[in-house]
Order: sequence, then C-alpha cells, then structure tokens
Amino acid sequence: GRRRRGARVRVPGRLFQAWIDRSESDLALLTTDLPTGPYPYAGIPWFSTPFGRDAVITALQTLWVDPSLARGVLKFLAIHQAVEISAFRDAEPGKIMHETRKGEMAAVNELPFGQYYGGVDTTPLFLMLAGAFEERTADRAFIDGIWPQLVAAAAWIEANIARHDGLLSYARAQATGLANQGWKDSHDSVFHADGSSPQGPIALIEVQGYAYAALRGMAQLAHERGDQAAATRWEQLAQRIAQRVEEAFWLDDLQFYALALDGAGRPCRVRSSNAGHLLFTGLPMPQRGRMVAQQLLSSAFDSGWGIRTLPMGTARFNPMSYHNGSVWPHDVALCAAGIARYGEREGVLKLLDQLFEAASEFGMRLPELFCGFERAAGEAPVAYPVACLPQAWAAGSVFLLLQECLGLRVDARRDAVVVDRPLLPNGMESLAIQSIALRQGRLDLRFRRAGGRVVVYAEHRQSTAPVHIDLRS
Repeated sequence: GRRRRGARVRVPGRLFQAWIDRSESDLALLTTDLPTGPYPYAGIPWFSTPFGRDAVITALQTLWVDPSLARGVLKFLAIHQAVEISAFRDAEPGKIMHETRKGEMAAVNELPFGQYYGGVDTTPLFLMLAGAFEERTADRAFIDGIWPQLVAAAAWIEANIARHDGLLSYARAQATGLANQGWKDSHDSVFHADGSSPQGPIALIEVQGYAYAALRGMAQLAHERGDQAAATRWEQLAQRIAQRVEEAFWLDDLQFYALALDGAGRPCRVRSSNAGHLLFTGLPMPQRGRMVAQQLLSSAFDSGWGIRTLPMGTARFNPMSYHNGSVWPHDVALCAAGIARYGEREGVLKLLDQLFEAASEFGMRLPELFCGFERAAGEAPVAYPVACLPQAWAAGSVFLLLQECLGLRVDARRDAVVVDRPLLPNGMESLAIQSIALRQGRLDLRFRRAGGRVVVYAEHRQSTAPVHIDLRS
C-alpha cells in the first residue's frame, strides 16, 4: 500500500511517466516498515540499512507527495538519538545517527558503525525536516511527541558552534571513524585550492546552511508553541551563523563560497556543488546567491547530464572519482532547489531535462552517481562501476525537481497550497497531481500550458475545510 499512500504524478509523456513510476516503485522497494513507521534504506546492494542523512534528504525530496515517510524517519531518528558521549561512535548527547549496521565487525565492536554518529550534518538536517514536516502537515501532536529530542538536537548544535568559533564543525574522535563527515565523506573530498588536505576541525559550507535553516525552523516551531524566548534565541543564533558565513566563506575574487574553513580558519578556496546546498537553505544574500546559481549552471559545473560535484580545472577534479567531479542526482536536485530559490527557474528546467535524459540511458532508473564526463553527441553518460541501484535519494530526486519547476508548496498550517510561477518540463503540455493529502481531505491539481504561461486548476477535493490556492504569477 506504500505506493498508494502518497499523491500520484501523472504526465502525458510515456517515458517521463516511466521515470516517475520507477522512482516511486524504487522508493517503495527500499522502504521498510519499522515499528516507528516507514523508513527508506539508503541503497542496494551496499547500503541496505538505515542511514540518517540519506533518509532525511529522501524524506525532504518527497515531503510534498508523501509526508508519511518524513514522519517515519523523524520518529526512528528521534528514538535512536545519542544520549551519551562515545569517542568510538563519534556520539554526543543530542546527536542524530549517521548509520546503523548489523554485521559481525559492528557486533564485536571492531567497527563503530553498529550505531555510528559521525555525520556533522545529520542533526541539523533532522531539525530541518521536522520544521518542514509541521508546515506540510500541521501535525502539532506528532512534533510535540518528539519535542524533547528536537530541543536536545538544537542544544548539540549550539554547543558545537560555541566550541568552534560560531560555526558547526567536525573532527573525528577516533581514527576508526570517518575522516570527513559531510555528505561527501571520502577521505579526499575536502581540500585546499592547491590540493593539500586541511587540518581539522573542519567547517563545511553546506553544513552552516543546514544549521541556519535548522535553527530558523526551531524558532518557528517554538513560536507556534508560544515559547517566544526560545524562538528569539534560535532566530538570533541563525542570523549570527549567516553573518559569519558571509564574512568568512565568501570569496570575492571567485564570486563564490569556499568549500570549507580549516582548523586555522583558513578558507578552502575551492568552488563545489556544496554551495548549491547553501542556496537551498536560503542563507546567502540575494545578490551572492544569484552569482553562485549562475556559476552552477555554467559549463564548468554542468556536464550536460547534470551538475558535477566539482567544476573542471579544480585541483582534485576527476570525472571518475566518487565525490570529486562525478554527478550525483540528489546533489543536482538540491542544487536545483537552491538555484530556483535565487530566481534561476529556467535553469531548473534545464537540469530536470538533463537528469531525465540521463535516466533514459539508465533504464529509467537514476543510479546513486555517474561519471562527470562532458556530454558528447550520441553518447550515453558513463556509469560509475559500483554505484548503488536503486538508491533512495537518487529515486527521490525527480520529485524535488518537479516540485521546484511547479513552484509548489503545501502549507497545511494555513490550509494553503502555494503555486508560484509554475513551469512545465520542456515538451510537456500538461501535468496532474492526484490526491495531495491536506489536513482535512485531499486535492487534485492540474497544470496546463495556455499561451506563454502555465495555468493551474484545483479539482475534486474531498475536503471539509476551504483550501486556499495561492497562485503567484
């Protein structure tokens, strides 16, 4: 019944529909019903286990279609939150889990990954998802039920920032842990412009954005609960992070944000797709955000099959590497959402097109990643040999990309569906979304080209309460 729980997207193009259907069925395949609710495992064959970061991002990508996934993810991660300090597991009170494993090595504690907390970004992403979930569902009771865990997660962020000069940073506690603890967690994914490895603790650019969005989300949740003091404190801390980022990470000569700051506070003067995630959180000032968006859409980053993790010409650039020049669909989707946020909506259409064409070459199923070679006429994208297929956040990408094209947001707290300057994918005349779950009842939306613009109709709502369709043109 998982596939019928969420809204359904219907398009006239057979191939595009096949991509949507395959993505849906892959997510259903990877989703396990745990006692806490549905939870998407990361990927087959290597990562068939609960990961924190992957699940949160998958839940964010699909939140507008199926909020039940986000609910299951939040519940599971809240229950497995760290409550004690363990250097071996990189655990500290309030931290959200990076991964669980049930293998022999983990069971006998040779590896820390039985329950491992060495992800610096999972905790703020967890809070971002909680804030987005309440906006999407207005499910106050559920958020109230995990409120102590949300507060503990925010306290972990606050303590980490206080120790690291106002920025959310990581340094692994033991040599068995992960050296890099952002989503690009290979040992070689963080470096200076000359290719040298930075000394920790390391503050990654996108992680500051996640922390900013997490604390703003908490401020909003506290405000809803009438706790003005907490709301003000979290909002002010978020603004202080934003100010630190603008001062310390912005590289005026490159008109871009640095990949990271090292332990000495020196920027890694490397342009990377990580800055696209910063745009997704809305931290940058408008002018800077637009500069970054335009560069992400330029040929240095854009392979023709999607945005590469690094632009050509960077020190460690290698289109066949895991994190240093390859194309990751979930990364492209998050960059696209950031690019849309800073006004470059046509660029999102281009990226959606490119990933659709890539999917067509991979049997309508996007892999975890593929090589970042320049697109050549008549040639397919080059597969990365050991990529997971299917992979949850690769399957979730199409839903986030569509949401950004349609400019769609469901705000259940206001019983509103916002459609902001909708665009349809190239060559598509119409698109329907059936059975969007609202606080009371369901709603169908139909988008159609009319002259030079896209119009939207709301249909067939089994709803007792009025729903405001807020169409912005």
